[in-house]
Amino acid sequence: MNAQPEKKMHVSKLAINHRDLLSLETLSVDEINAILDLAEYYVVQNRRKSQTNALLKGLVMVNMFLENSTRTRLSFEMAAKRLGADVINMTVEGSSIKKGESFIDTLKTVNAMRPDLFVIRHSAESSAQMAAEHLECPVLNAGDGTREHPTQALLDALTLRRHFGHLEGLNVSICGDILHSRVAHSNLQLFKKMGVNVKCVGPGELMPLSAGGTQDMKKGLENADAIMVLRIQKERLQQSLSFTEQQYFDTFGLTAERLAYAKKDAVVLHPGPMNRGVEIDASIADDPKRSLITLQVEMGVAVRMACLDLLTRSAR
Repeated sequence: MNAQPEKKMHVSKLAINHRDLLSLETLSVDEINAILDLAEYYVVQNRRKSQTNALLKGLVMVNMFLENSTRTRLSFEMAAKRLGADVINMTVEGSSIKKGESFIDTLKTVNAMRPDLFVIRHSAESSAQMAAEHLECPVLNAGDGTREHPTQALLDALTLRRHFGHLEGLNVSICGDILHSRVAHSNLQLFKKMGVNVKCVGPGELMPLSAGGTQDMKKGLENADAIMVLRIQKERLQQSLSFTEQQYFDTFGLTAERLAYAKKDAVVLHPGPMNRGVEIDASIADDPKRSLITLQVEMGVAVRMACLDLLTRSAR
């Protein structure tokens, strides 16, 4: 009888000192832990029969997704609705951007309607920052260009923390298209702050020089506690690759043979969408003992609930 009130008192003290969530670069270790701790609370709440509450009742969240999405868009919408908020979804096809209206004019129009929360995904880098400059409500970055995807990195961290019980000291290998992946960039920011050891592995033409990665899968996966597999971001390629999908799988695809380079109990993550037979073998993706991919999806709802909760506390 006493455990639940104590949990509520604990999470009520958590806070982050930002109006918006645009990048992990601006978050301190304490703020990251605050989000993860509150998300743990929401994981428990979401697994109960009654999954909704009225915390954000009366608030309206605008979900502006100008790039296609399944997991991120649905989980933000589900997170808001489980907290009692109303959600309005916007797509490029259903907006006046399709008629030639500028992005800034669209932002000004949305702001004039006075939403309480604004979630944005856009192909252009710094689009979330631009939204924050033109909207008076909290803005959450659901992915901009190739640079930022903060809530994905947070849910990945929560997934690993729940599995291993900690983050500091873990060895994580990120495998695939590092150059074009906002997931990779945000995870590298978070992992560095949280004391995680990271290796990047993939073909040279998909590896930024700053990543200091390797093209040797054995070297890249050796001693890994977890392997994060990324798809090739075809929609962001500026030129054709020098290899076919089959050649990529033959060299860099995560198979049982290559998974054996890592620790014997290493786990596998993938932010989705997956291309089975290209960056990951289906048997690995579906292995209940090694794959945390569906757990990542579940953690995504809890993390986004935590973010919505924390960013609206000063307004409630």
